[in-house]
Amino acid sequence: MAHELQIRLVNGVYPQSGLVATDLAKQFALMRQAVGMRAPLTRELLIETARQQLESEGVGQLSLRGLARQLGVTAPALYAYVKDKDDLLEAVATEHFEQLVQRFDAIDQADPLERIRALSRAYVLHALSSPALFHLMFRYPPTPVPGVDAFPAATRAFDAASAATSEAIAAGQLAVTDPGVASMTMWAAIHGVAEVLLLGFAADEEASVELMNSVINTVLAGQVHPLAQ
Repeated sequence: MAHELQIRLVNGVYPQSGLVATDLAKQFALMRQAVGMRAPLTRELLIETARQQLESEGVGQLSLRGLARQLGVTAPALYAYVKDKDDLLEAVATEHFEQLVQRFDAIDQADPLERIRALSRAYVLHALSSPALFHLMFRYPPTPVPGVDAFPAATRAFDAASAATSEAIAAGQLAVTDPGVASMTMWAAIHGVAEVLLLGFAADEEASVELMNSVINTVLAGQVHPLAQ
């Protein structure tokens, strides 16, 4: 059901939120076959190969030894690019947050309230597009460093929502005064929707879309300025 909803959102309701990931691992294999020699291993290729395996087999099946075998290198060679498995998973999680930011950047609604709705829907679509990577985003956040933004992609994603909320407040559309709290409230609600849909609790595709829109509208109803209704 989640996959069907993803297809509907990409092809029908919210095409601006769709992304296509480059299959670097397949390109790497084809390159090796074409020239009869081993192409150089890169951190980007290692992360992409890990991403593909995570999507198809899950975190539990991922191993550096298995990745090395798939890439045609020895396991120790991978340590030139990552410290350990957790470091690799953190890199994949960061990349998936970057893709969420790309979804957000593709949204161009001028009206702040409509942009908030579109951002919320894009977040759910991102979850449905790859459940394993969506959960990885929050399971393997970067290690915090004092005085340093350890997770700039997550910060940019939240800033996009906060900016839309600030514009809605400035335009008199929302009655709230703190855009950060308002954005966090919407995120908490829409993250819950994503989890419910990933668990398969919606009866069908139509019910999934209805739930998503209902939650978004309910949260906004509690924030919208009376004169803007």
